[in-house]
Amino acid sequence: MSTKPAVPHVTNFIRNIVEADLASGKYATRTWGGKPGSASTHAAAPADAAKIRTRFPPEPNGYLHFGHAKSISLNFGLAQNFGGVCHMRFDDTNPEREEQEYVDSILDAVKWLGYDWNVNGIEHLYYASDYFDFMYEAAEYLINAGHAYVDEQSAEQIRSNRGTLTEAGKPSPQRIRSPEENLRVFHEMRAGRHAEGSMVLRAKIDMASPNINMRDPAIYRIRKAVHHRTGDKWCIYPMYAYAHPIEDALERITHSLCTLEFEDQRPFYDWLLEHLAEGGLLAAPLPHQYEFARLNLTYVVLSKRKLIQLVDEQRVTGWDDPRMPTLVGARRRGYTQEGFRLFAERIGVSKADSWIDLSVLEDCMRDHLNEAAPRRIAVLDPVKLVIDNYPDGQVEECHPPNHPQKPDLGKRAVPFSKELWIEREDFMETPGKGYFRLFPGNKVRLRYGFVVECTGCTKDADGRVTHVHCNYFADSKSGTPGSDTYKVKGNIHWVSAAHAYACEVRLFDRLYKAVHPGAGERDHIDDLNPDSRHVITAQLEPALKNVLPGEHFQFERHGYFIADSVDSRPGAPIFNRAVTLRDSWHT
Repeated sequence: MSTKPAVPHVTNFIRNIVEADLASGKYATRTWGGKPGSASTHAAAPADAAKIRTRFPPEPNGYLHFGHAKSISLNFGLAQNFGGVCHMRFDDTNPEREEQEYVDSILDAVKWLGYDWNVNGIEHLYYASDYFDFMYEAAEYLINAGHAYVDEQSAEQIRSNRGTLTEAGKPSPQRIRSPEENLRVFHEMRAGRHAEGSMVLRAKIDMASPNINMRDPAIYRIRKAVHHRTGDKWCIYPMYAYAHPIEDALERITHSLCTLEFEDQRPFYDWLLEHLAEGGLLAAPLPHQYEFARLNLTYVVLSKRKLIQLVDEQRVTGWDDPRMPTLVGARRRGYTQEGFRLFAERIGVSKADSWIDLSVLEDCMRDHLNEAAPRRIAVLDPVKLVIDNYPDGQVEECHPPNHPQKPDLGKRAVPFSKELWIEREDFMETPGKGYFRLFPGNKVRLRYGFVVECTGCTKDADGRVTHVHCNYFADSKSGTPGSDTYKVKGNIHWVSAAHAYACEVRLFDRLYKAVHPGAGERDHIDDLNPDSRHVITAQLEPALKNVLPGEHFQFERHGYFIADSVDSRPGAPIFNRAVTLRDSWHT
């Protein structure tokens, strides 16, 4: 399947902003020194060849989920649409929760979705930790300029003194301390002379601001932890709200896109960058932050805390469990990068929060897989069909198409013999009204093969059907002149029992049975779907025995399946169902 992204050109409010900015020349004076850097890096540099710069900035503390797919498509898609560059950046400012494992998985997921941060031979892969030295120097500047101070209150005291929406905050006793004294104590923090939690560096803004985020937010804290990239070089680390705008400015980002929960942080974003630009540390024009609604999906939880709980309590088999809303899980399940990009295009970008039904994502997967997946035959609940008048030992070929809408893909040969596997539901000894498949005295066509007439069945001691019996009409084979003389209403699929591949198949459904898992007072664990995973032994056409991990197929009548990328072995693939042929939750 193609991995080249089809970049959507759907109008949305962010796209309109970008178009207006380019038309007005807002960023026409922007230069690029060939790498991220301070004002001096870009001062004598040529004009930036990238018309815009965006970024995808995850924290490497977990696996990407469905919501990240929307952000990835938006940021990389905008850059591609407008002749820009999208940076791949890790916000690795929290050493206690970040690991290289997550870095590797995130890079792999972005590339799997079809996007790349290598543009014209330049790799735009960056880390917040690359800028720790600059961030420290910027903090020193803010202290010297009287815009920051070291606060020695406890975390609880800071919280209680911050005030409420209707009550102003109370200034810290250290707020009036001189820049020289603040700088001395900040250097002691850097040298590791103070304990964790004993003090923080705060921006000095307005303790009476109606926006609580502007009431002297913390910008540095003490963390005596080893960082996955910088080791033990630092024992103080910047807060996310401080680091993020600086990263954007150093990288010359034009449009900094984030979700709505950061809207109240935008005033601090602007305050910080403007003060650092006034001090000559950052180059103009400065980045601008824009907020959009995050992805809210029914039947899904995207909370990292809840996803960790599912893994830690072994409610799932791991982060790549095909039922998990992670991109590694979706990939293993058989969801496709094209399906995710189609999903991002269909749901669009909005300023208002709303709920998207999970069926929209599933339909996007169906639409792509219907176009891309070759057809194969599989019997998931097999019972043996014996054609009593078919010659013993005879084997012949039938020729189903590889894709009914793509005749250029040709046909394949599948063996036909005296004993076949059929679906158990395709036989009823006493049929109900409207049942047109096998029952005594009824004729059906074996798809791509012969017309047969059911003569009865054999049962075991418990009354369970073990064999269905029939006779075939030798002149009724599909594709031959005689086949046109037979008119039957039933058409069932089959595989030759002597040639079939007995295979483990995993049938996945939605992980949660509730539209909004954990809503109200419920625990999301109580909303887990007990029928979200079934493992069966199916009978497959023999060609499926030698497919490669990651190959997709439509199993006729059953849905879209993928050869599992973890548990499959050469000559022994295991198949996962990605989605059924139609939505079974709304029918």
